Amino acid sequence: MPEDDSRTAAEPEEKSSDKGHRSWLDRISSALSGEPTTPEDLIELLRDVQTDGVIGADTLRMLEGAIGVADMTVGDVMVARAQMVTLPADASLPELIAQVVESGHSRFPVHGEDKDEILGILLAKDLLRAVATEHGQATIHSLLRPAVLIPESKNLNVLLREFRQSRNHMAIVIDEYGGVSGLLTIEDVLEQIVGEIDDEHDEAGDEGTLIAAQADGQFVVDALTPIADFNERFGADFPDDEYDTIGGVITDAIGHLPEAGEELTLGRFAFRVARADARRLIALLVSVDAEQ
Repeated sequence: MPEDDSRTAAEPEEKSSDKGHRSWLDRISSALSGEPTTPEDLIELLRDVQTDGVIGADTLRMLEGAIGVADMTVGDVMVARAQMVTLPADASLPELIAQVVESGHSRFPVHGEDKDEILGILLAKDLLRAVATEHGQATIHSLLRPAVLIPESKNLNVLLREFRQSRNHMAIVIDEYGGVSGLLTIEDVLEQIVGEIDDEHDEAGDEGTLIAAQADGQFVVDALTPIADFNERFGADFPDDEYDTIGGVITDAIGHLPEAGEELTLGRFAFRVARADARRLIALLVSVDAEQ
């Protein structure tokens, strides 16, 4: 009899747990009951789910990024040729080491006399290993790994899958004439999903730069500026119970993902979208009416 009483007493707790679990699933099912037929519909439903507290803001951003990647091409996010760090094949090993150290990168396209002639990819670790073990006798040609060439029109989601399967981390982007137009790394693709990825070579961001005063009296405000920081800086009272950042407030007030140039006035603040991409609001230009 005591054992039966113990089992009976435990049953309400299990039912309570099941109820909470069902409630979570019901909220997801309810939000998705509209059967979205476009990526935009799905994103809108996910935003509703986030507003209900089922998922966090960071999770929402990653889901939006993953959906957005399907519509993006290599040409949308590649590092342009003018910004590429490349190495000449005829440079000496000490010269190569100096350039590698100065740039802070780990992978480098190596070119011949013509910069459109990509001979391969040099990994910094291969170069350092050769210097340490072969006493500087190795040639750059013996250290090169094959270069992956891709067109600007290649879809990012396809490239990400190929990166994972081949374990390559860099691809050279070729234009329609066969010339080099840029490069792309697996980090560049992942940043479209999870946001910017800083490494030890990236300069640490200064929190003060989230809000930068301009000579004309306006302010450039990073969209990720916490609402509490914005309120403190400007003596504002924007609520932070639904959104964490000022960008979230503006996006909600506009009613859609803002585009560069869109304007909005909230109280004594005039907001103009300074920068935005297909996935998120990046920066705002803010004017403050001191007389209100």
